[in-house]
Amino acid sequence: MNLVIQGVEIETRALKELARLTGAQGIQRVTGTAFRLLEAAQLAEVSAYCEDRQLDYAYVPDSRRLRDYGLFVTDMDSTLIGIECIDEIADMQGLKAEVAAITEAAMRGEIAFGESLTRRVSLLKGLDEGALARVYEERLTLNPGAEQLMRGLRQAGLRTVLVSGGFTYFTDRLKDRLGFDHAFANRLEVENGKLTGRIVGDIVDAAAKRKVLESVRDEIGLLNTQTIATGDGANDLEMLEAAAIGVAYHAKPVVRAQASYAISYTGLDGILNLFG
Repeated sequence: MNLVIQGVEIETRALKELARLTGAQGIQRVTGTAFRLLEAAQLAEVSAYCEDRQLDYAYVPDSRRLRDYGLFVTDMDSTLIGIECIDEIADMQGLKAEVAAITEAAMRGEIAFGESLTRRVSLLKGLDEGALARVYEERLTLNPGAEQLMRGLRQAGLRTVLVSGGFTYFTDRLKDRLGFDHAFANRLEVENGKLTGRIVGDIVDAAAKRKVLESVRDEIGLLNTQTIATGDGANDLEMLEAAAIGVAYHAKPVVRAQASYAISYTGLDGILNLFG
């Protein structure tokens, strides 16, 4: 196994200490913010050492290559982008704090996602549809490394899917902007230019996200060992568990604990460094 270390800033001293601790046979530079410790022993102490220094770490087989995978599926809100869209839409109604509290509880797994979404969307009733455009244009930002990640995935030939418990207004635009092959999300009902406070059709919840991954995987004839997924909240857990590699990105503790890997300090492009 190789030990991949990533961080906004990585001191040479820390790399050398980790190499000594794990008996690594060498230190290999991957990027300016990522290094590979070759043939490193898997030790529990590495976790605490890296957390104290705000470093991401991952034990990765030397033979793993991104081109050996065929499907990448990602969540949108707080994973691909830096906001929760519904919270920002609610801010247009002066209800951000109330809606954000429900969002947080759902992401921690304290409220069923379907129930939480229904409650939050109902609070948007009567809002002008133009608020969605304002959120996209004025508040939506890509998380660091998003464009580099998508570029790397395309170069390796992976099919890419954006699946969200958020809304099609945003996923459709991000699909075009970043070049995703597919996008799935909830559709807000609009009548006479106003949000009705309802969702059209079935809710995209945790089970639906998992189904999307499995359906696209089967459609293109992949083995489950060829799938990768990333997300940040409890609503992503089923999807992460269904993937061969599940990456918790700046995620809630319940997600970090169950994912294959956690990236908590660096950008989305750090996912590429989990492969040779």
